[in-house]
Amino acid sequence: MKLAFSTLGLPALPIEQVVRLAADHGYHGVELRASEEEPVHPGISAGERARVVEQFAAADIAVLTVAAYAKMAAPGEDGPVLAEVEAAVDLAADLGASFVRVFPGGGDLAAAEADALAERRLAAVAPLAADRGVRVLLETHDSHRSGADVARVLGTVGHHAVGAIWDVMHTWLAGEQPSSTYPALAPYLGYVQVKDIASTEDRTPLPLGKGALPLAETVEVLSRAEWDGWLCWEYEKRWYPQAEELPGLLEAGREHLVRLLSESA
Repeated sequence: MKLAFSTLGLPALPIEQVVRLAADHGYHGVELRASEEEPVHPGISAGERARVVEQFAAADIAVLTVAAYAKMAAPGEDGPVLAEVEAAVDLAADLGASFVRVFPGGGDLAAAEADALAERRLAAVAPLAADRGVRVLLETHDSHRSGADVARVLGTVGHHAVGAIWDVMHTWLAGEQPSSTYPALAPYLGYVQVKDIASTEDRTPLPLGKGALPLAETVEVLSRAEWDGWLCWEYEKRWYPQAEELPGLLEAGREHLVRLLSESA
């Protein structure tokens, strides 16, 4: 498996420094948070996009994902949601990223209604994503927290350009065991987001291995299945400014993941 981290843990850090951190600490790729707060987002110019590509290529680091914030099951008209996803797909294609991350965002809608919205919108954007060589991945999150929730949507969409991100915190919060999540998501799985927190009540990000999330079990399930995709550390520093700074944790985080992979081999 290859290792990446998300720039959610490095708010507004210049890309040159992000790339250097990845290279210095042995990570293979980076998930780029595509917010206007960040140096990379759909509003940047063609020249700026080319410069990002050059910086990553020079260090042999992959741009794994454009982490967008479109909510595929949110109430309202389809147009603005689709426009947001399409802009993220174009950015991902220009950067050479494999994936675009999207959220469910169904809120208080009934499950059937939220599913129908997400299915229709994902199906609508799938042809563009396929044409641009990008996969749009629905994350286990909010209204569709479990692997079973996301698989229910993706099974109806049935398009190879649409898949899933397994966020281990959210499936754990849903009460779903890794041994159940993986089979549900396996046909659609783009990559896995790892992280650690103390408890359901305290979700302040912790160094990997220092909290309650089932990271060892998750890696073991993936290893037994001979899955060889990406593990991406999503450290939510942006939402928890009191958390430790990520750069000082990157080395130990990589070592922890490597140890889990070795123990599960």
